[in-house]
Amino acid sequence: MKRRAAAVLSIVALGALAACGTATDEPPTKTAARECPAMSTKDYAWIPGATFTMGADARLPEEGPPRQVTVAGFWMATHEVTNAEFAAFVKATGYKTVAERDPPPLPGAPPDMLVPGGAVFTAPTDGNPNWWRWVVGAQWRNPAGLASNIKGRDREPVVQIGYDDALAYARWAGKALPSEEQWELAAASGGADRHVPIDAAGKPQANYYQGAFPARDLGTDGFTGRAPVACFPADEHGVHDLIGNVWEWTTSKAGGESNVIKGGSFLCAANYCARYRPAARQFQERSLGTDHIGFRLIDPARPAPTAPVPDKG
Repeated sequence: MKRRAAAVLSIVALGALAACGTATDEPPTKTAARECPAMSTKDYAWIPGATFTMGADARLPEEGPPRQVTVAGFWMATHEVTNAEFAAFVKATGYKTVAERDPPPLPGAPPDMLVPGGAVFTAPTDGNPNWWRWVVGAQWRNPAGLASNIKGRDREPVVQIGYDDALAYARWAGKALPSEEQWELAAASGGADRHVPIDAAGKPQANYYQGAFPARDLGTDGFTGRAPVACFPADEHGVHDLIGNVWEWTTSKAGGESNVIKGGSFLCAANYCARYRPAARQFQERSLGTDHIGFRLIDPARPAPTAPVPDKG
C-alpha cells in the first residue's frame, strides 16, 4: 500500500496523471446524438500472429524507437469489461477494489486522503492548477465520487480500476490481461487510424475529445463522457474501442510501480495528447485507478482457429 500512498501524494503535489482532460468532473454522457447498436454475441476475436513494428508512428520519446517484435496469434475480447460484468464478479466473490480499501497512513496528508477514494479529473483553475484530485468515495460504482453513480450505465466500461483489480477479475474469469505487444498488434493490424480516428467524411470513429482541449468537448462523436462499449464500429478483426473510450491496462511494466496503459480515452484531444494512436503509450501507477481507465481481456486457453475467421461478426 506504500506505492498507493506515493501515487496519491503525487496527485496533490503535481496534479500529474496519465491522461488528457475535460472541463468537468463527471461529464454527462450524450446519447441522443448517437444511438448504439445492439451488442454482437461475438465475445472474442482472433488476432493473427505477426512480426510488426512497435512504435511505428512514435511522436513522444517513450513511444520509440521503432522496433520489430513477433507476437503469436491470440483471442482478444471484442469489448472492454463493462460495469455489469464487473458487478457480476463482485457479487460472486465479494471483492473490494483498491479504491474501496482504507489508504495507508499518510503523515501530513489532508483528512480526505485518509479515507477510501480515487483520482478524478477536474478542470484547472487559477486557484488550483492541478488537473487531478483525490475524491472521497470515488470507486467503480461511483466513478467521480459519491454524488455520481453507474445507474443505467451497465454497458459502459468499468473504471476506477487498479491493475490488481483488473488482474483479479481476469483470474476469476479464467482469462488474462494483454501484454503491450499483443494490444498494439491488435490495434495496428486492425486498421486503427494512425492520426485522428475519423472516416473519409470526417466522422469520428472512436470516442475521443473533439474540439480544442480543455475549452470544450464538442461531442460530435455523440458523447462527452464514456460511451457504451461496442457503440462504434468494430475494426477489421471485429474488436471495438481499442482506440478511445477508456485507457486499458496491459501486463507490461514500465519501471518502478507502473504498468503501460494503451489506447487513450474520451479525454484525449488532437491538440493535447492524441494518445489514441496504436503506438501511443502511457505509464500508470498499478495501485491507482481513475475515472478514465478500464481494461479488456484475452483468452490464452482458447485454441487457435482451424479455419479462417471472418473479420467481423
